[in-house]
Order: sequence, then structure tokens, then C-alpha cells
Amino acid sequence: MSSTRRRGFLATVTLATTLVIAGAPAASAAAKPEIKVSGGTTQPVFSYEDAIREHVRVRSSVDSDGDGKKDLVRVDIIRPKESGSGLKVPVIMQESPYYDNPGVGFEIEKKKYDADGNVTKFPMYYDNYFVPRGYAFVSVDMIGTRLSDGCPMSYGASDVLGGKAVVDWLNGRATAYDAKGDPVKATWTTGRTGMIGHSYEGALGVGVAGTGVEGLETIVPLSAYTSGYENGHVNGVLTWFSGGARWQSEHVDKDPAEKCEAARRKMDAESGDETGNYTPYWDERNYRTGPISKARNVRASVFAVMGTQDRNVVGSQFSEWWSALPRDVRRKAWVTQYGHIDPFWARREVWLTTLNKWFDHELMGVSNDIMRRPRVDVQLGPDRWISQADWPAPARETTLRPRRDGSLGRESSTGTGAYVDLAKTEIAMAADPATANPNRLAYLTPPLKKAMRVSGTPTVSLRLKLDKPTANLGVLLVDYGQDTRINHRERGATSGEGLKIIGGEDCVGQSTADDDGCYFKAADNTAVSGFHVVTRGVLDAQNHKSLSRQTPLTPGKPYQITWKMLPQDYEFKAGHRLGLVLTGANDDFNLDTSGNGSGTDVEPGTGARVTVDLAGTSVSLPLVTGTSVK
Repeated sequence: MSSTRRRGFLATVTLATTLVIAGAPAASAAAKPEIKVSGGTTQPVFSYEDAIREHVRVRSSVDSDGDGKKDLVRVDIIRPKESGSGLKVPVIMQESPYYDNPGVGFEIEKKKYDADGNVTKFPMYYDNYFVPRGYAFVSVDMIGTRLSDGCPMSYGASDVLGGKAVVDWLNGRATAYDAKGDPVKATWTTGRTGMIGHSYEGALGVGVAGTGVEGLETIVPLSAYTSGYENGHVNGVLTWFSGGARWQSEHVDKDPAEKCEAARRKMDAESGDETGNYTPYWDERNYRTGPISKARNVRASVFAVMGTQDRNVVGSQFSEWWSALPRDVRRKAWVTQYGHIDPFWARREVWLTTLNKWFDHELMGVSNDIMRRPRVDVQLGPDRWISQADWPAPARETTLRPRRDGSLGRESSTGTGAYVDLAKTEIAMAADPATANPNRLAYLTPPLKKAMRVSGTPTVSLRLKLDKPTANLGVLLVDYGQDTRINHRERGATSGEGLKIIGGEDCVGQSTADDDGCYFKAADNTAVSGFHVVTRGVLDAQNHKSLSRQTPLTPGKPYQITWKMLPQDYEFKAGHRLGLVLTGANDDFNLDTSGNGSGTDVEPGTGARVTVDLAGTSVSLPLVTGTSVK
């Protein structure tokens, strides 16, 4: 059902559940609770403690471990008691690979079970908050993890199709079995389902939505992958250690290693880590245009969150997918200056209110103002948010060019510059731009006479020569000027990704002895700094023609190489200077999460000398507000 058709559906349908508007007279004092709406949102009138807790195993369409049997997907359910006696409820679903290892959310929660195998503690707040409002919460162990059969395939087809099978079961199209092994139907639900999750969990929602499955009405992907390739690669540059796909599969799976060893050997053979190329293996894991999941097939509405300083799920994971969605898909987004976060930890009260309205509108058919508000919230700095009609904001492409004197402006300049490609951190390459450095070239605008906002995806074009067949090309866009900014670099027990723990807890929704629904409070982690790396771009030069094959460069021959940087929404304040830094391998992308203690760089740099022709080099910026730079 298309989004256009669903708009009419929501306006006219008589839901199986009865919506009781606040202020309407009750039928009787002894009447069972019914879904209650006040102020455009459902209210917590059902008992969380008395809710029905059960589990089933849904038969999927895949056999990921090759044992000759279709994988069964473990589904843990909590729903209002009244749904056992006629009340039909919609479903909020979280499919996660993390229930075994490492755990879910900032507080690394895991499931707890009673003697009958039913969950008494669900990680995160979705159950505590939404079950009392008349929703079922469905917690799905991704195939190959926790109590589901099969092998986790690092964003592969089975990861997605396991979640799709659950949506099919909720809508009467798949088979499930209860704890006794008897077939069981989801007679208690309307079938209208929304998926929510962070990181890998969000990716699963994106992947399932891209199958076009009916009954999945909305998804809420938070810092979600949309391309498995970009999980460990950027434009031919390997940003995870070799074998990252295998490591990820092993990391979330507590079963004996031999069960999935054949599947993991296949990952090793097909992922192409030795080149960093985009292969058919990665095409299967492409939820934008791949064979399993496509953005153009999405029927569900979308409420997405992107952190523009996320080094784990880079911003293009959101922007490329967002722009490829069908035009009639209803959508909303938050674009933040944080790293890899769930907004529940960053802007909790606003988030819960917004999410409540979103699910009520999309799953309950509640008439509220969620679609009348601006589509996108954008964070421009600490405690500074704006709203706008879409993302990116309407912008004018403005091209700036480096000059021989170290300045950056609209007019071009003759001359050349050179640096050596070695892995260096962004801080090292952006610091002291007036000081000569053999591993970078730095160019700055004069102080800006007025604020200048970039919204969208910058593009860089370099005319260059190499003395070797390839080099890792790195570009940084830097804000030079003293300011208080979100500090996303600091790591530690009480900070990270732009947030810090501030003490105390919020208790969200209703509680039981096993599941209190209480979570620590966090706030913006800020720091005063003299400069800030706004966005970046990297490219393996031999992939400048194609990500699927390498074309080594002829040493000494000039090439014009153009590629996209990572998207951003950022305001350069008046008096600050915008800097363009050309460098080599970006050491900040060298993620070593293998736990092997090697500490070696994934991309140490080639040692190639990169000679840049300034007359053919530029950066194009999507500017919302203009610049007086000449």
C-alpha cells in the first residue's frame, strides 16, 4: 500500500481498537481499559505489571547455517492483558543482534527470563513506555543470535529476511510455534507494525522496509547503516581491520564457533578486504539499491536520526538513502552534531513526546500535529536546534579554491603544493594551519563577515600527480575560531559521542521488580576549542573511476579526481575562518575493534608524494547562507 493510499486509509479507517478521547463519558466504572487519547497522544491506562508475556518462534524463509532446516526466529512479546480478550493492538518491534553480546543501549542491558522462558526484563524503555499506552512490544533475536537459529551474516540477506518473517507472522502470512511446538497465530494484533532501533538494529528496520513487506507501517532508524560496505569502507579505503565482517558475526554470536565457521569462511573469501573494492558480497548488503532491499521499495513511513560526527555510521548512510526514498513516503528526521547515539540519551523529553506522537499517528491512526510540524530538526550547536521543511535545506553551490599564498577564496590561483600520504589524525592535520607540515596542505578564508551555513554534501575536486600508482586522499573542512562546541571526541566511562552522564535517573513509563524502566541522565558534553573538523572525505585514488575495480594511476601523469565528502549541517560563525586541509590517510578512520591488541593502522598510508595543481583544485559547498569571501 503506497503512502498516498495510506493517508486516505488513516483518515477513514475504523480501527479495531477503540480510541477513547479524554473527557468522553465512560461506559461504566467497571469497564475494561480502552486505548485513551488526550492531547493527540495515547495515555498510559494499561497495567505493565499485569501484561501478557509470551514467546514464539517464527519460521523464516532462510537456512543461514546450512543445516537443512529453515531458521526459526525467537520472538519475545509483551502486550496489554486486555489484548487477550478482544482488544487488538499495534506492534512496536525491535530486532537486535545484541541481546547476547554486548547488550543493548548505553547501559548495556540484557534480557532476563522467568521459569517458563518468558522475558521479565526487556532492554530499553519501549516496553515500559508504550505497553501501558496500548501497544504490544515485540523483541526479536536476530537470526544467529541469542535464542534464534542460524548464523549472523553481518547485514546479509538472512539478517533482513528473519525480521521480515516476523512482520509476515504478525499479519497472518507466516507460521510460528509456541513453547510447546504448536502453531500459534497473532490474533491479538492489528498487524500494523513499527520497527525501531539503533545502529545495527536500525539497519535491520531499513533492510526489512526495503523489501516492501506489507504491515510494516513505519520505521525509526537511529544512526542506522543503509550500506554494509560503508560499515567498513569509504570510497575504496578500508576503515575496519581486515576480516571485520567475520569479527562482527562472531562478536554477536555466543554459539560454538564451528556452527557458523563455513558461513564465516565464505564472508572472508567474498568481502574483498584485500582491495577495499565494492563486490557482489557488499551488493547483497546494500539496502539502497541491492537485490534484497531497495530504498525505492520502501512503503513504510520513516523517522530517522543522523549524527553528523558519527565515525561508526557515517552521514552518507543516512543522506544517500534518504534522497533515494520514494517521494510519497512520509518522513521526519533529526540531524545532529553528535556521534553514534540514540536521541533518548540526548534530548529525552522532546524525543519521547515526538516518538509518542509519531507511533500514535502511524500505528494507531491518531489525529495529531506530528505531520503539520516542520519535517526536520537540525542541531547547530550545544542546546541550539532549528526546524526546517526538509533536509538538506535549500542551498546554493559555492565553489572555493586554494591559493598559492595559503588563502581560500572564489578566485583561482596558479601554483602547486605537495604532501606525503601517511596516516595522521585529524587533530594533527588541522592544528596550526600556518605552520608547514610535510603531510598536509592547509588553506583558509579570511575571517567571515557574516555567519555561513553548510547544509548537504560538499564535493572536492583535485588536479594531482602521484609518484606511485595510488595514494589515500584525505580532505578536511575545518572551522577555525574559538568557540564552545559539542565534544564528540572525548571517550570515557562518563562521556562519549558528544554526551556526558550528569547524575540521577529518569524513570520512563511503568515498572516491575525486574524491569524498573529507569535510565541515567545525560547532557551535551562540550569543550572550548580553537578549531573543529566539520566534515571530511577520503578516497583510494585507484578507485577514482569505480568502487568495484581498481585503476592504478600512472606516476607523473596529471589526473582530475572528484568525489563527495561526508554530509554535514553546520554554521560557521561570523569572525571564524573556513579551512580546507588536503592530506593523506585519515587515521581517525582506522578503527581497530578486533580486540587483538595489535594497534596497527588499517590504512597506514602509501608514502606517495601527492602534488596538487591549485588551478584545478576546489571544494564546492552547499550554502544556505552566503559568504562574502572573494
